[in-house]
Amino acid sequence: MASVVDICNSALNLLGASTISALTDDSKNARLCNQRYEPIRNRVFRSHAWNCLTKRVQLAKDSAAPVIEYANQYTLPADCLRVLKIHTGATDSIASNIDYAVEGRKIKTNEGTVYLVYVAIDTDPNNYDTYLQESISHQLAADIAYAITNNATLAKNYMERADERLREARFIDATENALGTIESNEFTDARL
Repeated sequence: MASVVDICNSALNLLGASTISALTDDSKNARLCNQRYEPIRNRVFRSHAWNCLTKRVQLAKDSAAPVIEYANQYTLPADCLRVLKIHTGATDSIASNIDYAVEGRKIKTNEGTVYLVYVAIDTDPNNYDTYLQESISHQLAADIAYAITNNATLAKNYMERADERLREARFIDATENALGTIESNEFTDARL
């Protein structure tokens, strides 16, 4: 079972630093992890459409309509970190493409029925893919490396390693889904 402290300790181990028993420990390492874990986690979450964080819901229309341009608005779910796709639920790809705008925590559109596919904030590391856990710990290590080691070169090296881990995790995650059909268009037709 993974925990936030486990991910933080993994980052600290990468740096050769003392581990923590809780984010509330009275130590520099705990304070750094407590301050930086959530922003780093959310940045990694937003960087990719992670399978383990993807949710699909039908949105309820707000009672108040937008002032101009669109007829309807919908409030994003509280755990929505990144909008991936908005559609009407139609299976026809042309019919499911809709005009919309994301403004703050609202989606504005003329559609009366809206489905949302999004990256959700999940605070339980046990729900994360192993590669995602590793990516978060490497990104955290890179972020706090200078504060712990006071070595800019080492911090830069950790950032390069962390970015490599993140690319690998994204690739593994992306290849788990079925391959989509490549539709004919001017670009693909020109290659024939």
